[in-house]
Amino acid sequence: MVKQILISIGFLFAFSASAETYTVQSPNNRIQLSVNNDVAGLHYKVSMDDKLIISDSPLGLIIDNKQIGNSELKLISKEQKMIKDSFELIAGRSKKVKDNYQSMILRFKNKQKPELNLNLLVRVYDHGVAFRYQIPVQKSLSDFTIQNELTRFSFAKDYQCFGLNMGKFSNGHEGEFDPVKASSMREHNLFDSPLVCKTGEGQTTFALAESDVKHYPGSWYTGRGDGGLGVSILLTPRFDSRPDGLDRSAAKVSLSSDFNTPWRVIMLGDKPGDLTESSLIAALGEPTKIKNTSWIKPGKVAWDWWNDNQVVLNDPNKKPGMNTDTYKAYIDFASTLGLPYILIDAGWHEGAAWGSRPGSNIIKPIPEMDMPEILAYAKQKNVGVWVWLQWKQLDWQMEEGLKTYEQWGIKGIKVDFLERSDQEMVDYYHKLLSMTGKYHIMVDLHGTFPPNGLNRTYPHLLTQEGIMGAEFNKWSSRVTATHNVTVPFTRMILGPMDYTPGGFRHATPEEFPALRRNTLPYVQTTRGQALAMYVVFDSPLQMLADSPISYSKTDGKWPKSKSEWQDGLEFIQQVPVTWDETKILRGDIGQYIVSARRSGKDWYIGAMTNESARTVEIALDFLGKGKYAAEIWQDGKNVSSIEKTSGEFTSADKLSLKLAGSGGAVVFFKNH
Repeated sequence: MVKQILISIGFLFAFSASAETYTVQSPNNRIQLSVNNDVAGLHYKVSMDDKLIISDSPLGLIIDNKQIGNSELKLISKEQKMIKDSFELIAGRSKKVKDNYQSMILRFKNKQKPELNLNLLVRVYDHGVAFRYQIPVQKSLSDFTIQNELTRFSFAKDYQCFGLNMGKFSNGHEGEFDPVKASSMREHNLFDSPLVCKTGEGQTTFALAESDVKHYPGSWYTGRGDGGLGVSILLTPRFDSRPDGLDRSAAKVSLSSDFNTPWRVIMLGDKPGDLTESSLIAALGEPTKIKNTSWIKPGKVAWDWWNDNQVVLNDPNKKPGMNTDTYKAYIDFASTLGLPYILIDAGWHEGAAWGSRPGSNIIKPIPEMDMPEILAYAKQKNVGVWVWLQWKQLDWQMEEGLKTYEQWGIKGIKVDFLERSDQEMVDYYHKLLSMTGKYHIMVDLHGTFPPNGLNRTYPHLLTQEGIMGAEFNKWSSRVTATHNVTVPFTRMILGPMDYTPGGFRHATPEEFPALRRNTLPYVQTTRGQALAMYVVFDSPLQMLADSPISYSKTDGKWPKSKSEWQDGLEFIQQVPVTWDETKILRGDIGQYIVSARRSGKDWYIGAMTNESARTVEIALDFLGKGKYAAEIWQDGKNVSSIEKTSGEFTSADKLSLKLAGSGGAVVFFKNH
């Protein structure tokens, strides 16, 4: 139940003496956001513990090529509330999410022509702030365009940041979050969400992001044109904008109801791991309207594409590939481990293509794929089936295809190569997720922008890419251990990421370039790190990317007894994919991370390091009462080996884990 408490001026909110300065604080009073309205227009600043984080920064919109908010506005009304609420995520890093914040709504009218009404909605949480613009229904405005926002984030100091600079609007949002000083950010840069920065005050860290994007484009962060410290919002142009830029707009709006822009979010924490624990982006997403969610079932997946469809078939005269026997072999592997799903990737239906090529038929399998036989065999083995689709080929047959898939018993679809964040593509996301909800089909998005709260609105969106994941091991040396311990503090703070872990062919970073290949690829990290990814990385749909051959000590045929499983596979079999509680115990961006996750009364630890070996000591005070039996997997004598030990622990104990360079470790605590 939501509790709304109206607060009078000067009570729980601290307002300055000026009628044109409006200040709201977090429930714990540590974070403060102030909005000023004067001759320079609307501007704001943010502080934490009385230390300025975001210095004076402009607010406003460019509507029909006219700036709104760059001059003094007339205040019509002001409203403040304290909200105490909570909600449950069907799948995520924490089951129950507190949604407590203090809010402020400022309603303005532009004093100059055009005389438009513009509202500013503000929320201040204990772990961040958010604000958005609202254009209310008004007689003087019906159809209009938005060219850009005036929103800026001015930095109080030359912060050390970590950013993914894509440099172009159309892309798959895949790359490194490189260290970058605020003073090195340029106007031509296009930094993706999140842009993560350290303030230099202890380990205080903040991140810029967005949430609840509807009928609006995705945004980017560019260096300030005036050379000052900080970044400005730049909106992705509409896909139908003229290529010469002379008729360029970011959004076209027909004002039939109040129109909200996305939440501009500043996540804040005392250390980088606080952002990793946070569910703020999901909390700012629109609550789901899906009432019956019993069909939404997170789980692990046996996947074909990364290992190039490599399985051992019963008939030696047949070759593995896109054919019925291959997927029956994947089903046998999944069934042996108790995995709920397999994923059939690109090429299974007529005319399948990575691009938007006409002539496809997403409900007509190629002759080599007997889908009725595959689906019947999977059902017999208690394994569900997901299938891959290119987004435009799906769009051409969306309702027909999804209705057919529901009839077939398909559990989910992986939709790929969206690679745009313009208003039209954002509208497509909502169309796709609404219709998949209608037909009870779960979704994995690839070639996609990073999470922005959609997983709360559409809980059947279990995971999404928008990350440089394990696929890059097939053609590059870019997926390093440093990258792997950077993304939990950057990309992953927004929501689930389909990194696709599970590579069980290991090489040292020095050996890796010579071993790099497309079929049965290698990874340049240890077996310990491979296991730790299943605890550290958020994804309620979690891949086992390698071949069943790689998970076997013998001939690669499944089913197999556990004595024939590769070392560590039994941990992957048992580890959950969604959690009741998450704690980041230790770590730093690009250095290492130690995550603790609770499922029921049991706890899991995942620890990963960069190329530097280290020993981490962990206080176990997060454990509950009583004794816990622990199984511990740590790096062995070489990159492909793992050592397993056991012990008994209580919350008063400490645990020491040795991590090899590019390595990791996992622990399973079973409550007695």
